[in-house]
Amino acid sequence: MSVNAKVVIVGCGISGIAAAHKLVNAGFQHVRILEATARSGGRIKTGTFGDNIVEIGAHWIHGATEENPVFCLARQFGLLDPEALTPENQGVDVEVNPHWASNFFSSSGRKLNAEDIFPAEQLFYELIYESSKCESQGGETWACVGDFIRSEAEQQAAKKWTDIDAATRCLRLCVISNMLKLECCFNGAHSMDEVSLGAYGRYKTLPGQDCTFPGGYEGLVKSLMSELPTDLVTYNRPVRCVHWNNTEKKENSVMIECDDEKIDADHVIVTVPLGYLKKHHSTLFSPHLPQHKLHSVERLGFGTTNVIYVEFDSPWWDAECENIYLVWEDEDGMVDQVPDVQRSWIKKLFGFTVLKPTERYGHVLCGWIAGHESEYMETLSEQEVTHTMTQLIRRFKGNPSITPRRVLRSQWFHDPWTCGSYSYPGIGCSAQDLENMIEPLPTNGSLLQPLQVLFAGEATHPCYFSTVHGALLTGWREADRLISHYSSISTSNDLKGAVYVLKPGS
Repeated sequence: MSVNAKVVIVGCGISGIAAAHKLVNAGFQHVRILEATARSGGRIKTGTFGDNIVEIGAHWIHGATEENPVFCLARQFGLLDPEALTPENQGVDVEVNPHWASNFFSSSGRKLNAEDIFPAEQLFYELIYESSKCESQGGETWACVGDFIRSEAEQQAAKKWTDIDAATRCLRLCVISNMLKLECCFNGAHSMDEVSLGAYGRYKTLPGQDCTFPGGYEGLVKSLMSELPTDLVTYNRPVRCVHWNNTEKKENSVMIECDDEKIDADHVIVTVPLGYLKKHHSTLFSPHLPQHKLHSVERLGFGTTNVIYVEFDSPWWDAECENIYLVWEDEDGMVDQVPDVQRSWIKKLFGFTVLKPTERYGHVLCGWIAGHESEYMETLSEQEVTHTMTQLIRRFKGNPSITPRRVLRSQWFHDPWTCGSYSYPGIGCSAQDLENMIEPLPTNGSLLQPLQVLFAGEATHPCYFSTVHGALLTGWREADRLISHYSSISTSNDLKGAVYVLKPGS
């Protein structure tokens, strides 16, 4: 096809890049991306930490399998380690309890025995699995995942943990608190009390062990960008308002207003993060979003997960360790948030991922923290964060001399163009809300020019929300929507033309 329609894409994250890639390859002649910042990639952001390449944004390909387009593209561009490409790695079932090599440390400064911890881990992952099946069973007693986990854990503990002393039972419940904080990071939520139990099972995992990019996730962005025209993206060009439903102008249906430019277009694909949409929807669209779509934007959750990298001269964890968990021994009430954010924000950090291989990274840990505690952490100075991290590690290791070489943290909540990390199904969220997020404007049944405003980004995928592959697939989806639209027009015109060459009576 050769299509002259003007398409503007708002945002040069992976979904915007994917949409542009597919449209250009399909023959669209006038595609333009407007990016508010000076870089491509959005929430894919690779940085440096000492001599190391680290991820400030997206970390993993979730599911090294043929079903994952990010994995397939990374393989095509030669961006992965050989281990990630093995059949064994692609055959891993990640939906069952992941048996990572882990170290658990307590707030009293002792390393915990695996036999004390494993029953709590096992129970927690069983309940998480049950949580993901609640929707398919229809109806639920609890509104949120947090209430379900706590209620069921109490009952199961009373039945199964009858042969242990009170101290061990309390410790195991504290481990469940730690696991709840981990789930907050996975979901990008402040608390699992804010995650809808009924919609939790909408998220689908892909088979295959998670894998990383040795040269950084941004390698994928650079590879895709290299295949697009160099002048396709305009950087440092925030969009102030998308004027749609334009009945006065006949040529173009949409006008995109920037600070110093007004751009007429036939279609605009909006790929801004849900956090930005929540904060700016009232000024970003004229006229406003329809009420049903706006309500879905409000019901979907969007939270903050940040990383804190810490480097050491030598490891204080086991050589084979992949994850370190920090168990506070005063949290047997199975809590996933702190009562005093300013004084105790560090208690929300559930633990660390050990960056491997050691030959590449040295002795570097990646700490994880979510929620309002994470947002507060962003307001502190680097010196304050470094001091707090040092005191935390000294306490849990029971060694007052451990001193990090350096610390680096992300700050996604205060990034004005993201306002957080990624989406999750909030309380009251339903499958219909996810469908509403996908719906283009004007809505079905309108007599106005169709497909004026289209929506892409991870929050618009019905089952891969919060992931890079979900974001990429939505960019392709909206590009396909336009390709299909113009293909049908082209076919219709061809048929009309064919009428004139038919002989009478044929």
